[in-house]
Amino acid sequence: MKTANYKGHLAMLGANILWGLMAPISKSVLSSELVDAISLTTFRLVGAATLFWIASCFTKKEEVSSQDMVRLFFAALLAIVFNQGSYVMGVSLTSPINATIITTTSPIITMIIAALYLKEPITGMKISGLFIGASGALLLILSSNQAIAGSAGNIWGDLLCFMAQFSYSIYFVLFKGLISRYSPVTLMKWMFMYASICCIPFSYDHITAIDFTSLSPTIYWGIIYVVVGGTFIPYFLVPIGQRLLRPTVAIMYNYMQPIVASTVAILWGMDTFGLVKSLAVVLVFSGVYFVTKSKSKAQMETEMEIKKAGSKSGSDTMP
Repeated sequence: MKTANYKGHLAMLGANILWGLMAPISKSVLSSELVDAISLTTFRLVGAATLFWIASCFTKKEEVSSQDMVRLFFAALLAIVFNQGSYVMGVSLTSPINATIITTTSPIITMIIAALYLKEPITGMKISGLFIGASGALLLILSSNQAIAGSAGNIWGDLLCFMAQFSYSIYFVLFKGLISRYSPVTLMKWMFMYASICCIPFSYDHITAIDFTSLSPTIYWGIIYVVVGGTFIPYFLVPIGQRLLRPTVAIMYNYMQPIVASTVAILWGMDTFGLVKSLAVVLVFSGVYFVTKSKSKAQMETEMEIKKAGSKSGSDTMP
């Protein structure tokens, strides 16, 4: 594996570890009933936009073409507005367990979209990897103490969480070329600015109604994590992985999120680690390995060219 690929894998791993904490932390903020879903989403968008614009002052300035500015607007709608807005509102209505289970659909959705749009081959190894990874993630989630005790799910919340995964999968595939042309800071400063402009008109009244003096330090720290740890850092890392890895390989790291959530629950004494969870972790990493080793479209085309050249050479030497 090339060094560049290692960077891509580490970027996606880091982003999904940070996202793995998003469901429980955002749920704890929303459970206070002092901050609603649309307000938390706005804090996330505006906070990240501010941080990316500050970061752009310390990086090389890049000129973005007018056509790409339009593309960045639609990328922002799919990757940020629909994705984050639907997810946070979904988590406010359903349980963290349900929200985490639904994240396992992203790799499957991405594989289908990549096959239709990028003509990426759906190989037996890729399908095996996806379902092995999904099985491990689901086993890990369903074996948790919270899942055994039961969770207060809600169909509308579950649907919103699914829409978040669907919109992000479309973005992941459709905008791979755009992501390759600019640095993560340049991409995200514009995307989060667009997303903030779209969100603020709908959330202004909600934010002004918050009594900020009544918020506890725990809630403030939760909001800070959502902005920095759950948004700014992951969205800086994801374009790196998106640029260097195939969509189906990069999105497989979504299966790390339930591992992180379960690990936190174990460390906080909310769950235990046993044989079932060990098996689940092995399945998740095995799934990621199989998808990584599956053949890409470029590899299959190269093999076909070699076979054609070989058969042609063989026919030319026949008496």
